[in-house]
Amino acid sequence: MKSQKGITLISLTIYVIVMAIVIGVIAIVTGVFFKSLQQSNFYTDPIAEYTAFNSYFSEEVNHSGLKILNCEDNYVAFDNGIVYTFSEENQGIYRNQVKICKDIEECTFSETIKNGKQVVEVRIKAGSQDRTTTYTLK
Repeated sequence: MKSQKGITLISLTIYVIVMAIVIGVIAIVTGVFFKSLQQSNFYTDPIAEYTAFNSYFSEEVNHSGLKILNCEDNYVAFDNGIVYTFSEENQGIYRNQVKICKDIEECTFSETIKNGKQVVEVRIKAGSQDRTTTYTLK
């Protein structure tokens, strides 16, 4: 009898079918993963954006001796060279040229003097959240 070497046509067909099924499952899982990734990037949490702004701004106003040079509706400039600006076109808040918050519908800055100290009031509206915070400079 001759020795049989190699694979038969039936086993080759089974290998091809199994590989097609494996590749199909991988493609479906990858598609679902990327679709959910895109949806999660689309949603912006307003509280997270407010928290990001609050951490930058709080750190800024806690420097002793800091003074406000100019305060308008959409920006505030400090004497250390830092400027916070709200851009309606980009719906973002910028610290100098760096965007620190996105998807902000409205942001206003106002300056007052209370008990001899400069006070900045910031109102931020993002999504269903509308928050007003008062910061007192040291």
